[in-house]
Amino acid sequence: MGSRAGSEFSQARRCGRVAAAAWLITAALACSDVSPTRADPSDAAAAVARPAATTRVVVAGETFEVEVAADPRSRYRGLSGRGVIPGNGGMLFVLTRPEPMSMVMRDCSHAIDVAFIDAMGRVVAIHEMPPEPPRRSAESPFQYEQRLPEYPSGAPVSFALETAGGRLAELNLEVGARLHFPAQQLINTAQSNTPTPD
Repeated sequence: MGSRAGSEFSQARRCGRVAAAAWLITAALACSDVSPTRADPSDAAAAVARPAATTRVVVAGETFEVEVAADPRSRYRGLSGRGVIPGNGGMLFVLTRPEPMSMVMRDCSHAIDVAFIDAMGRVVAIHEMPPEPPRRSAESPFQYEQRLPEYPSGAPVSFALETAGGRLAELNLEVGARLHFPAQQLINTAQSNTPTPD
C-alpha cells in the first residue's frame, strides 16, 4: 500500500503521472522481478542494517505497534510487497503538514484498512481496501499505476494508519474517534526527514 499526498503527487497527476511512472520504471529496472518492494537499491544495505522505526497507536483502547513512514520514499512504498500484517501491527504515515491524501493498493496481496487522521488525532475517513490483481506481464508500471483505485482522505490530514483488513471494523472505529500517539513528535520527525525544495 502506498500513499499519494497532495503536494507530493499533484504535479505528477497534472502531467499524467509522468513523474511517478518514471520512478516506477527506474525502480523496476533496478530491482529483480521477485523484489517485494520498489525500493531504491541504494537503500538495501540501510534497510538490512536498521529496522524500521515504530510507534504505538492506541485505537479504541487497543495498542498497535506500527512502523512509521515519515519520509517521501517510505510513504510511497507503504506496505507494498508485504506478507500478512500482524493483528496489532501496520504502518502510520506521517505528513509534514496537513493536506489531502489518498492511498492505493500497490503490490499488496492482502486486504488493508486505512484511517485518515487529522493533526489532533481525530479520524476523518476510513476505508476497507481489497487487494488488486497483480501487475500483468504485458502491463507497464505506468499502466499498472493508472488502474489502481484511489482511497481519498476527503480532507486535509496529517496521518494515515494502515492495519490488517477488517481490524478497524472489529474495533468499531468510526469517523470522529480519537487515536492516541505522539503526534507532534512524529510530525517533527517527518519534517526533519523531508528534503526542502531548492
